[in-house]
Amino acid sequence: MTVSVHRRIAEELGVRDGQVAAAVDLLDGGATVPFIARYRKEVTGALDDAQLRTLEERLRYLRELEERRAAVLDSIRGQGKLDEALEQQILAADSKARLEDIYLPYKPKRRTKAQIAREAGLEPLAETLLADPTQDPRTVAAAYVTGEVADAAAALEGARSILVERFGEDADLIGELRELMWTRGHLVSKVRDGKEEAGAKFADYFDFSEPYQKLPSHRILAMFRGEKEEVLELSFVPDEPPAPDAPPPTGPSVYEGRIAGRFGVRDEGRPADRWLADTVRWAWRTRILVHLGIDLRTRLFAAAEEEAVRVFAANLRDLLLAAPAGTRATMGLDPGFRTGVKVAVVDATGKVVDTATIYPHVPQRKWDASLATLAALAAKHSVELIAIGNGTASRETDKLAADLIAKHPELSLTKVVVSEAGASVYSASAYASSELPELDVSLRGAVSIARRLQDPLAELVKIDPQSIGVGQYQHDLSYGKLSRSLDAVVEDCVNAVGVDVNTASAPLLTRVSGIGTGLAENIVLHRDANGPFRSRTALKEVPRLGPKAFEQCAGFLRIPGGDDPLDTSSVHPEAYPVVRRIIERTGTPIGDLIGDTATLRTLTPADFVDETFGVPTVTDILAELEKPGRDPRPEFRTATFAEGVETLGDLTPGMVLEGTVTNVAAFGAFVDVGVHQDGLVHVSALSKTFVKDPRDVVKSGDVVRVKVLDVDIPRKRISLTLRLDDEPAAGGGGGGRRAEGGQRRPDRDRGAPRRSGGTPRQQRPQRPAADTALADALRRAGLVKE
Repeated sequence: MTVSVHRRIAEELGVRDGQVAAAVDLLDGGATVPFIARYRKEVTGALDDAQLRTLEERLRYLRELEERRAAVLDSIRGQGKLDEALEQQILAADSKARLEDIYLPYKPKRRTKAQIAREAGLEPLAETLLADPTQDPRTVAAAYVTGEVADAAAALEGARSILVERFGEDADLIGELRELMWTRGHLVSKVRDGKEEAGAKFADYFDFSEPYQKLPSHRILAMFRGEKEEVLELSFVPDEPPAPDAPPPTGPSVYEGRIAGRFGVRDEGRPADRWLADTVRWAWRTRILVHLGIDLRTRLFAAAEEEAVRVFAANLRDLLLAAPAGTRATMGLDPGFRTGVKVAVVDATGKVVDTATIYPHVPQRKWDASLATLAALAAKHSVELIAIGNGTASRETDKLAADLIAKHPELSLTKVVVSEAGASVYSASAYASSELPELDVSLRGAVSIARRLQDPLAELVKIDPQSIGVGQYQHDLSYGKLSRSLDAVVEDCVNAVGVDVNTASAPLLTRVSGIGTGLAENIVLHRDANGPFRSRTALKEVPRLGPKAFEQCAGFLRIPGGDDPLDTSSVHPEAYPVVRRIIERTGTPIGDLIGDTATLRTLTPADFVDETFGVPTVTDILAELEKPGRDPRPEFRTATFAEGVETLGDLTPGMVLEGTVTNVAAFGAFVDVGVHQDGLVHVSALSKTFVKDPRDVVKSGDVVRVKVLDVDIPRKRISLTLRLDDEPAAGGGGGGRRAEGGQRRPDRDRGAPRRSGGTPRQQRPQRPAADTALADALRRAGLVKE
């Protein structure tokens, strides 16, 4: 079993069996993916973190499959029905769906009509009519009338139930029909009567049909959400819906033909042929089609969920690895109306040095007093940056900050709007209470906003990744799958950047390879009691941090200014002997060798390999010595918003503006251009060439130049393009016209969707269009600013 699992994963990844076996052994031994990818390249043949994550996920699935296979074999064996052929069929099942198809006839179930018919002795009747259609059904059935079977009609009904169950539990047939329906079928959506107004956000799907294979993740999830909210009715149809004026189909469907062919049912005018054909039709319409509809619903959701999790994980990675503003004094503003704007000033290290609450907005309207307070705080603490949360009252608070900057140029302030998703979760958390016990819950949010501008990764790890909210329809996804994926992203990001063990919070340390919650708390307690760590080896003095944990975590922990310069790098302590050999070869002290690119690039990695460390590791060591502890995150920069462009009304088609990408969805990217309402660059307007994944072009946090194509003021929608030579909408910006691209049907420019009963739309020119339901959901969730 283990060998076959390893071989299957190896084939899927396109690597050797031995690489997979080695990686599995390391994972089973407690090693983490970041550790294996970075420090065990020789063992795994240099599998990277993406391959290892895929391997880990597939290993979980295949092991679950093997456990289920064993349970199925035990169940059938216990029934005394397991023969060699069936066992081989079960052992050959390569997916959970195939395994369940085979198990279906043997699966314990409630007493069915077919079972009752068998108990009444009607199985020979079913067998006779199926094997010899030349016999008249009523004549044969008359012989089966007993005390339990009232008449010939009842006998035939029982025989039909037996055959329907047999047809519906044929594993090979069901598998064939499922794939046929997947390639031919459509998901059809209709609005429920009287739900048009209440469900307006799902208007794109009021009369909608699209092939299963062409449905993108966000449309599937949108329709399922509409069904859940009782706005839409979904139908899983086996073929393309006919046009309204098309004549009704005649004769058996292709599916009924496949069932009939499988069991030798043919219309040759024999007495039982009509009865058997009706049985096939009944089996298809009442049992198999229903079963396949459930299967395809599950399949569509699984595919949509996988893509949605991928998008969420990718956006989370971009957010966590966003450029840190760094060690600069920052003022965090948590906007609010009635309760005021909460203000927190943190110094360059993130320590809270001052707080305040101001009331610039309605109902108090203390604008000038608020400006005075902010100016005084900024001057007192040499504030350089203002971080503004993007929630309620964000636009008004952003204007306040702009006024502050304009009236006090001597302060040299820069304002940045920051996503505050999850800030309230952090504020009320037990960790926030222990970290900021002297602060009111409302002020902790302002602290978090300021710190996440200084170092997004260090601050966001304090929050459950699902609360950060950069996904699509995340609340419709299964918790386990999403949680595993997001936790993996956080782990990969933290370990890719590295952690200063002398300043890191417990939540940040928890995400380091090999360190759990308990160890992280012990490290902080030891640090508080004994002062900063001077070397990595000193970590071994931490209670419960044994050799295995040290092996896993040491390379990812940094000790700037410690006793050994190598402790600032990502070189693992176990590889320090390699560095000593390099020092001996070059005759250069370690302090001089670090950063000496000219010398390091004259060295050949192969000259320093030994029985433990091969060329890949030595190559990594030399690269690290060139730039020790380098941060893989981009340099911090902010978009320069155009002067005089502050509201939707200031925008006109044709304007070219600089903005910041705030979120990336499957259908495009949202960009903040400084008017308190994110604009949408549809996927078709991201590039002059076809774009399959918007993240191939832009990522959250990117600063981009965009052209305004159209502005819809009543609906608060801005249509943008990255293709600066695109022509804006004719007569656009008129305040009520539909935004370019119509904002009608999702991905309309692709020509894929069809209206139910219609014909394919003509291919339209590529131009921006929004998936209205998803875009609105993102806005309501606060992921794009209103």
